[in-house]
Amino acid sequence: MRHPLKPLFFIALLLFLPSGFALWAADLPAPSVSSAAPLPVISQSDLQALQQRLDGLKQQISAANNYNQLEGPQDRVQAFILDVDRLSAALLPQQAQLAVQLGVLGAAPGTEVAAEQADIVAQRAALAEQKSKVDGTLKNLATLKQSAADLITQIAGIRRTLLESELTLSTRSVLSPHFWSPLVNPTLDDRQRLSFFVDQVRTTGATVWAPGQRFFTCVLVLLALLVWTSGRSLADRWLTWVCIHRVPEGRLRRSALAFASAMATIVTTAIALQLLFYACTRHAPLPPMLETFSEEFEKVVYACVLITGLSRALLSTQHPSWRLPAIADPVALALQPYPRILACTLLVLVTLVQVSNATGMSSQIVIAGRGVISLVMLVIFTTLLLRVGRVRKALLAANDLSAAHSTFAGVIYTVASVSMFVSAIALLAGYVSLARFISYELVWAYIVLSGFYLLIQLVKDACEHLFSPRHASGKALKQLLGMGDRRLEQIAILLSGVSRAGLLLMAVIALFVGGIGTTLGQLATNIMAILGGAGLRKLNIVPGHLLNALLALMIGIWLIRALRRWLDNEFLPKTDMDPGMCASLSTLFSNIGYAFVILLTLSSLGVQWTNLAWIVSALSVGIGFGLQEIVKNFVSGLILLTERPVKVGDLISISGVEGDIRRINVRATEIQLSDRSIVIVPNSQLISQNLRNVTLGGSAQGVASLELVFPLDIDPEAVKDLLLDTYRENETILDKPAPFVRFSKLSAEGITLTVTGYVSSPRIVGVTKSDLLFEILRRLGVAGIALATPPAAS
Repeated sequence: MRHPLKPLFFIALLLFLPSGFALWAADLPAPSVSSAAPLPVISQSDLQALQQRLDGLKQQISAANNYNQLEGPQDRVQAFILDVDRLSAALLPQQAQLAVQLGVLGAAPGTEVAAEQADIVAQRAALAEQKSKVDGTLKNLATLKQSAADLITQIAGIRRTLLESELTLSTRSVLSPHFWSPLVNPTLDDRQRLSFFVDQVRTTGATVWAPGQRFFTCVLVLLALLVWTSGRSLADRWLTWVCIHRVPEGRLRRSALAFASAMATIVTTAIALQLLFYACTRHAPLPPMLETFSEEFEKVVYACVLITGLSRALLSTQHPSWRLPAIADPVALALQPYPRILACTLLVLVTLVQVSNATGMSSQIVIAGRGVISLVMLVIFTTLLLRVGRVRKALLAANDLSAAHSTFAGVIYTVASVSMFVSAIALLAGYVSLARFISYELVWAYIVLSGFYLLIQLVKDACEHLFSPRHASGKALKQLLGMGDRRLEQIAILLSGVSRAGLLLMAVIALFVGGIGTTLGQLATNIMAILGGAGLRKLNIVPGHLLNALLALMIGIWLIRALRRWLDNEFLPKTDMDPGMCASLSTLFSNIGYAFVILLTLSSLGVQWTNLAWIVSALSVGIGFGLQEIVKNFVSGLILLTERPVKVGDLISISGVEGDIRRINVRATEIQLSDRSIVIVPNSQLISQNLRNVTLGGSAQGVASLELVFPLDIDPEAVKDLLLDTYRENETILDKPAPFVRFSKLSAEGITLTVTGYVSSPRIVGVTKSDLLFEILRRLGVAGIALATPPAAS
């Protein structure tokens, strides 16, 4: 029978005896390069194909003659860079593996050393040759990526130049018949280009509708239509059911319903587009002209879907209680048909303009198409503004001031009205491209602001729900982290505020770096390019490090608080140190810990201290003018915590203030007076001014002294004995030093006697003197001795 401990003993022997491990490993077959898993290989032909692809993109960019024709090539260059990065990432592990293998074999021995075995020499040569090829391939890929990155920069410059020239280009007014003549009577070249485009569409349609393919084409097209219509309705109903039955009742459910409504429209449209694209390209790719058109058409469709989806989610005319913005029902009903009208109009007109761009028609056709778009959008927006204005006036007449007057709504209404007025003037003056640009920017601003408003509301409500002590998540966090309700609310407000600030920043950036036709990928790339721009790169702050910094900050603060609780409640109470010393050590530990956490957080962000010279300079100037008092108090606080001339619990007197030290902070010290009020004294005063520490050293005694005036006819010795007996019989008066009575003064008003005794602590002087006075007055009354009567005022 096999003993169950033998395998464990054998494993322990291998682990703790290097010689035994060497003997065991010697029996294993030696690894070889050929037995390794196959690694990715990039041939010279692949590099040539990448170079040809980049050259083709350069030709497309050089052939572009307007701003819109550069959007497609820019996307393809971005995709090219991603492909190069993917290939480089696949080769990096191979390069590292070959470097390690060569390091194991070592360098070739010199001539004075005995020759190596032939197989080792051959293996080293093979590995060196493979590494040389990989290094060369990575170098070529890096060159291609740099060329593509330079091309992106050039595209941005070309687009900026073309945009400026188009916006300042003056043509005939839209009132001139010559402006519309290119559309009524196009040139022969434009007709041929349109005929060529139609022929390519027919050829692609014939391929898709070929015998044997019609059934699958019909199925895919019908499936796309069903997804776009019935699928959207079903997805909307299902997501609504999920939000109602799975999301707790409250503001989070309302924002989740709006977000789900928008996502149902966007996702189903994306699926329908992919099905249509697959139906057209499942056998053969589209020609270059149709491929360019399909890319631009997809962007226009997404823009139109965002208009309708966001409007449907925010207006919520069917369920007014789900509406997120404060829009009155009459205003929402007045706005309801216009998003769909605008989306359908843009889909038709912009698609026609994209046909002219894809085919490379004359600039006169393109300008005329822009004029049509600008005029139609001007009519739609003007009608919308007039109708909303009438509704707002009706609400104002009905004394519904909350619905009629809103600052933000008034700003939007004013901006839209001014934009349409400028657009109309531009059309009449012949600046058609400027009018089209204004209309597009107005639509893009609506998409960005509506989308980010929806996200901000969702994030805000999610944070409040997640950290709410009334819900399961908040209760779980309370139990896990040991936090109170107030702390959870603070975390929720902090996270909500930071998230909303970040989203607002991205919304502002998106307003200026995007436009109609900008995809989400382009928008994210542009935003990250700005957020990770030169300013942040100088500080070496990478957006990906923000999460690490946040985790370091949260974990560090939690550890410091946990350790401080352990020091205050477990470790320090069991030492021989007095409470004041324990409080000073605990405060000093927390201050040093927080400083270390801040340094760790900055290090996690990747901040290099050499790049923070401007911060140090600014701090030095601030310290020289306005922060010197703060710095002085901070240094004084450190001195108080280390030298400890005063400590927590001491009874001190400074500048007429006498009380017990309650807490020593970094900037100021809290002193508790006898009436339980708190006086906050800057630390610098405790260092620089004369201070009386009554309890320093722990052996201070209190003095209970009373001054009494008696008539001239009393027996001084009898009164002296009475006073001394009263002091000696009091429990709080110390025997050593012994109490004594002093003849203080003899005057016409009487004899003044001062009786003095000592108590163990200055804090009980007041109570002791009160008890002594009561007892002395009682004994004087029994003995028939009266105190001197003050002379009457003349």
